[in-house]
Amino acid sequence: MEIPKTIDITLKSKVSTDFRCQVAANALDIDVKKKSIHHLKIENINIPDKWNIGLVYGNSGSGKTTSITQLFGEDVFDINIDPELPILNQLPSDLTYDECASLLNGMGLNSVPCWIRPFKTLSNGQQARAEAVMLMTQNKEMVFIDEWTSVVDRTVAKAMSLCLHKYAKRNNKRVVILSCHQDIIEWLKPNWAIDCNVQKFMLPKSDDFFFKKREQLKFEVREIGRESWKYFSKYHYLNENLPGGKLHLYGIFHNELQIGFNCFANYVPHKKNTVKIWHFNRTVIHPDYNGLGLGIKLVNTSAKLFSQKGFCKILGKFASVPMFKSMKKNDQWIYLGNMRTLGRITGRGKTSGKMKRMKGFREKGTNSFLFEYKKN
Repeated sequence: MEIPKTIDITLKSKVSTDFRCQVAANALDIDVKKKSIHHLKIENINIPDKWNIGLVYGNSGSGKTTSITQLFGEDVFDINIDPELPILNQLPSDLTYDECASLLNGMGLNSVPCWIRPFKTLSNGQQARAEAVMLMTQNKEMVFIDEWTSVVDRTVAKAMSLCLHKYAKRNNKRVVILSCHQDIIEWLKPNWAIDCNVQKFMLPKSDDFFFKKREQLKFEVREIGRESWKYFSKYHYLNENLPGGKLHLYGIFHNELQIGFNCFANYVPHKKNTVKIWHFNRTVIHPDYNGLGLGIKLVNTSAKLFSQKGFCKILGKFASVPMFKSMKKNDQWIYLGNMRTLGRITGRGKTSGKMKRMKGFREKGTNSFLFEYKKN
C-alpha cells in the first residue's frame, strides 16, 4: 500500500451547552468551541522500505490513533481475546506447541503457569505481552499495538519494550506501537517515529530525533529468608514447595522491591572429608520483569556470594529451556550434559521408608540440564 507523505486533518468534537457545562466553561473564561477543535498536520512522512518498529507517541488526545488510521487505514486495531481462556489455547490451532512456546518466550512471557491460567487472572504487564503475542500470530503485513505499557510500572515497561524490540528484529516483523510515554523509546529502538505533541515525523539519524542511550537499571542480589517464596512459588514452572533440609536463599531487588528468588539446597547429607554439594533451584523472576536477563544475573551473583561462604561444589539441574540457553552462553558455568527424570517424588512410603515415586505429569520423563559453577 502507498503510505501518504502528509497528514492534514481537523478533528472536531461536539460540546454540550447545557447549564452545568456552560458554568464550567465560564468559570475558566474559555472559548469552548476553540477548545473542541484539534488541527493535526504532520509533513515529510518518509517511512523507510526496510523497518521493524514504528512508534507513534504523544499525550492523550494528541492524535496518535488518527495518525495511524490516516496512514494505514481504519481497520488496524483488531484483536479478540477471551478473558476466560488461557492464552496458550487462544493461539492459532495450526501452530505446534513448540511454536507457541517459542512465541510466548520470545515476548518475555516465559512463565508456564501464566500460559495456562485464564487471561483475566494475569497482571497488566502479562496481559499486554499476551496480547502482543496474539497480534504477532495474525497473518498480517503489519501489527498495531495501542496503549503500549500505559498501565504498567515504568521499569516493567522498559523490560516489555526490550522484549518487543528483540522479537520484531529476530522474526523480521513490522510492528507499530502507540504510546503516551517517551521513556520506552531507547528500549524499543524504533526505525521511525511520529511525535504527535510537536506533530513531527522523525528518523533515528535525524539531528532532532529523541533518542538516547538506555539507562542503566540497577539491581541488587542479597540473602533473604523463605517468607517471599509464598509469593514467587506460583510463577515457578514445576514445584510450589521448597526442598527439604538446610537452604540458602537469595533474592534480586530493584530498589527495595524483590523481583526474583533463588535457592541453594543440599539434597544429600554431607559426609566427612568430602566436598559438600549444593544445587541451585527454584529460580524465579517475576514475569513482569522478563526480558532483561535477570535470571542468569541472579544465578551468577548468588552463586558467587554463596561460594564465598566456604569451599563447596555448586551444581544446577533444571528443565527450563530459556535458562539452559542463557547458561550455555555464560562462561561461569560448565555444561555437564542432560538427563531424563522419571516420575515425581510425592512422599515416603509407610512401610519401606524409601522415597515413593507416583505417576503424575512427569511420568514420561522430564529432560533436565546439568551445570557446574566455576569458582573464580
